[in-house]
Amino acid sequence: MEVVHLVSVIFGAAAPALIVVVVLLASAIKILREYERAVVFRLGRLVGVRGPGLVLIIPGIEKVVRIDLRTITMDVPSQDVITKDNVSVKVNAVLYFRVLDPSRAVVEVENYLFATSQNAQTTLRSVCGEAELDELLAEREKINSHLQAIIDQHTEPWGIKVVQVAIKHIDLPEEMRRAMARQAEAERERRAKVIAAEGEFQASQRLSEAAAVMASQPIALQLRFLQTLAEIATENNSTTIFPVPIDILKPFFGGGRTP
Repeated sequence: MEVVHLVSVIFGAAAPALIVVVVLLASAIKILREYERAVVFRLGRLVGVRGPGLVLIIPGIEKVVRIDLRTITMDVPSQDVITKDNVSVKVNAVLYFRVLDPSRAVVEVENYLFATSQNAQTTLRSVCGEAELDELLAEREKINSHLQAIIDQHTEPWGIKVVQVAIKHIDLPEEMRRAMARQAEAERERRAKVIAAEGEFQASQRLSEAAAVMASQPIALQLRFLQTLAEIATENNSTTIFPVPIDILKPFFGGGRTP
């Protein structure tokens, strides 16, 4: 009994120490996923990047900042923009980026997500303000590439790579929408008139060529006249009056002369 009592006393005295050891071991073990990295600071100084998998740190001495390496999709809020031709519009976009250097993303900037968002907003206003409305509507790919180059240049010192920038929506004022609708309607009317005029021009050319042929071959005119008579005869007319070209009657007049 004395042995059992002695063992219980020893374990009772060592229990707090065992709990402390278990807590320290638990805090010293970090498990990182494949897309995560741990930026480790030892007594405030950067000592490197660890992971993925099982990572051991010194409790109380080393601190860990987890960084996600996956591509992040960030919505850029609508920005009030005045274009180069003084049109007020609202433009929003979407930004895709990822962290390439976890240590710089932690050390070089306080909050890389917030900093990237603010940089994207200011760049969106600046680039769209340098373009005219027609260019903004028709050349989105060019503007997207320009936005990506500028934002990536600004975020590169933070260890961030901008993958893509895309303008999602351009909100025009109501009066501008009506003006563009009138412009589109006028453009359609202009095209219709041009097509009609082109058709009239081609028809006049064909008629001119036909007249030249008939002028050189009088018999062609007479054949055309007879064809017209045949077409008129197919109608349900009781009486048909038509002129007779004098050229058709010349043989009859000539045949009645005496030599």
